[in-house]
Amino acid sequence: MHKNQYLIPLILLLLSFGWNVNSQDKNRHPKNEFRGVWIATVVNIDWPKTNADGVEKEKADYLEILETYKKLNYNAVIVQIRSVGDAFYASDLAPWSRFLTGKEGQAPNPNYDTLAWMIEQAHVRGFEFHAWMNPYRATFDLNKQLLSANHDANKHPEWMIEYAGKIYYDPALPEVQEHLTKIVKEVVDKYDVDAIHFDDYFYPYTVPGKQFNDSASFKKYGNGMTIGDFRRANVSNFVHTIATTIKASKPWVQFGISPFGVWRNKTMDPKGSDTQSGQTNYDDLYADPLLWMDQKWIDYIVPQLYWSIAHPKVSYAKLLKWWSENSNNAAIYIGNSSYKVRADSDKSWNFLTEIPNQIDLTRTYPNVQGNAFFSAKSFINRNFDVVRHLEENQYKYPALPAAVPNLKQVIIDTPLVNEFVKDSTYYTFNIKYPFNTKVRYMVVYGAEDASKLDVNDASQIVSKILVYENTGTISFSLPKEKMNLYKVCAVTFIDYFANESSPTVIDLNTPFKINLPVQTDENR
Repeated sequence: MHKNQYLIPLILLLLSFGWNVNSQDKNRHPKNEFRGVWIATVVNIDWPKTNADGVEKEKADYLEILETYKKLNYNAVIVQIRSVGDAFYASDLAPWSRFLTGKEGQAPNPNYDTLAWMIEQAHVRGFEFHAWMNPYRATFDLNKQLLSANHDANKHPEWMIEYAGKIYYDPALPEVQEHLTKIVKEVVDKYDVDAIHFDDYFYPYTVPGKQFNDSASFKKYGNGMTIGDFRRANVSNFVHTIATTIKASKPWVQFGISPFGVWRNKTMDPKGSDTQSGQTNYDDLYADPLLWMDQKWIDYIVPQLYWSIAHPKVSYAKLLKWWSENSNNAAIYIGNSSYKVRADSDKSWNFLTEIPNQIDLTRTYPNVQGNAFFSAKSFINRNFDVVRHLEENQYKYPALPAAVPNLKQVIIDTPLVNEFVKDSTYYTFNIKYPFNTKVRYMVVYGAEDASKLDVNDASQIVSKILVYENTGTISFSLPKEKMNLYKVCAVTFIDYFANESSPTVIDLNTPFKINLPVQTDENR
């Protein structure tokens, strides 16, 4: 138990700030907001820039992405670590990706733990790391000569179905579901990810004149269902299994899915959206995200609303309203198509304000808690006017992702600051590692005086510091030129579930050190 008598009055003030992170604030600069970006690796869309790049260039290009989006005050990266039956990490279940090393099954040279490095670099910069996987897509084409001998298409051809120039795992097969579950579990067990993320690729998008031939598995496992119900059941059973597998391993790891933006058109179902989409989740991809939310199988959902606000057939505005009204039991963020800026037949994307206006519109819905953008290269050395507009307006200040509904809890610990010192270069803080909380980050807020300090004010966020787990002291330093702007600061814990503690306030005029008594070892 913390000994409150060691807190020095006027130096450390434990304040009872009460703030609500159940929904996104209806103001211009919300303190709690998810700001994510997809980093696509398949066919080298975002990273690595080519599969022939050396390790040092790959690392430099990845860091450029992180630094670009850190400057824009983003707080989450959704990184594709498995796209076509491959892996961006050493695995006994899948070969190294050719999009990383140039040849499938070949390790990086010099070899390094690519995924562990990517996660560490993201965390150091304050990002959540969401490990993005495509479970069902086995290949991007039919050129099997590009596949390693250890690829599942070679090891288990009986699991595969060819369709429209690609190869897919048959989602109906129990052995496929078991194998894909092991792949997810391997990543969760081995790596410090914040989330597992699936996108919109479940059963493949319909291609006119092509048939996804799962007749054999339908005959064997259909049990009198229609083909549509059979396929939806296969996907939903898999989603449920993945959810329970993740939580059994690490309860704090989130499970999120970014489905296609239209559940069903109203012409097909009165509960559907007022849209005229050529394909839908329910009827074509056999995905039922409303069921997943109802059953609390997913922690967050990111419907991909990749259309302009005023699109005549599939309107961003109409779909945003629909998803806001039809989401429950999960955090809801919106997927935005930054890749369309000045690159789409819809001329709305020629205006720099389309993305900013979409963010503003999203913020008018209290239960919608942020946005994610496809894809990373859209704001890397291009679309400078949009980037500048976001820097000066919507994303002027940092924001913290709030805990998702299934993971919200009260942190009973508050930071106990043992020491605060300052010299000509740094302000240094030493904080006792708490007894009951697994700490991911410390957050520092700053103000001119205690009366103006407000931990709900995004403009007062000074820094978000990665904490390395230990049982002793959390120590960090901040540059003096940065901290000289403030007379008082507050520090909070962020736990692995993304919950924030109550703050402890520090008078920055007076350095101090508290000598705590030596605790006896009761197990001696």
